[in-house]
Amino acid sequence: MNPIDLTAELAALGATLDGIEQVLDPPAMRARVTELEGQAAAPNLWDDQERAQRVTSELSVLQGELRRLEELRSRLDDAAVLTELADSEDDADALAEAESELPALRDQVSLLEVRTLLSGEYDPREALVTIRAEAGGVDAADWAEMLLRMYLRYCERHGWPTEVLDTSYAEEAGLKSATFQVKSPFAYGTLSVEQGTHRLVRISPFDNQGRRQTSFAGVEVLPVTEQTDHVEIPDTDIRIDVFRSSGPGGQSVNTTDSAVRITHLPTGIVVSCQNEKSQLQNRAAALRVLQSRLLERRRLEEEAEMQVLKGDSAGSWGTQMRSYVLHPYQLVKDLRTDVETGHTSAVLDGEIDGFIDGGIRWRRQQQ
Repeated sequence: MNPIDLTAELAALGATLDGIEQVLDPPAMRARVTELEGQAAAPNLWDDQERAQRVTSELSVLQGELRRLEELRSRLDDAAVLTELADSEDDADALAEAESELPALRDQVSLLEVRTLLSGEYDPREALVTIRAEAGGVDAADWAEMLLRMYLRYCERHGWPTEVLDTSYAEEAGLKSATFQVKSPFAYGTLSVEQGTHRLVRISPFDNQGRRQTSFAGVEVLPVTEQTDHVEIPDTDIRIDVFRSSGPGGQSVNTTDSAVRITHLPTGIVVSCQNEKSQLQNRAAALRVLQSRLLERRRLEEEAEMQVLKGDSAGSWGTQMRSYVLHPYQLVKDLRTDVETGHTSAVLDGEIDGFIDGGIRWRRQQQ
């Protein structure tokens, strides 16, 4: 690439970064970081553990975003100076060094650009993710457990704290369902594009004839409720049952009736929590999940009313939003965005950024 073309591309990336900074507003982010640092330094911060976790999590995310913005701006400026120097002194090595930075700069600008697309009402929230085995028998239950690991690994890679609230184990292997909370700002906006049915094709490890099996698991993503949401649940609208927690291997949680199941009578929504040690903790966690599901129900009802008013016939997320083929070839493909990769083991180990970024861009186009 000649210096003129390289300079033009760096200038275009710089202009895109200017637009990103206008949306993210670094001065406001720095002011918020200062405010959160003051809260984090308070001696009584951990008297309220939930609030402390929210403060430290938001602080960590904001500091990381500011650091990425500042480092990216610095790298773009350095590459521009190096290109100018290479042009003025006809230095081929300096030009090659500047050009070698280009792919990484493109990727970083693209990642930050995706962040600016998270502008929905609930996008800044933490997320509640539920995975359920669907059609496919024991393979579907095993697939649900594989998806749980994939998402937990994804969150771990990004430094997002998670808490598994409920797991329902299948009889032979895998999970009937599992619910976990992702305690990071913008977790809902980011992970909500994963909602839908995930399809797995592979040679079944549970078939003694080694036949190929197709199985399905559903992913539901909800925003965590906040005090300002006003999702009131009268005591008369719920039934609370307690039962003995279940799990593999005779764990200590099995020895007491600490698990809690809450049924919301008007809607029939049932939630349960069994992963905390006490009945009170499980009850509080189950109520949070119920509030999130009622909030999502309200949001969908409002959205449906708006679609009727607009006369919009666009489809929903639909089923089989992503296909994971492990046999007879290796391919993971998103059926909405056409993003695909043959690195199936990396995807199942949590490397799903390309699919999520593609989903966020696709969602914005649909809107």
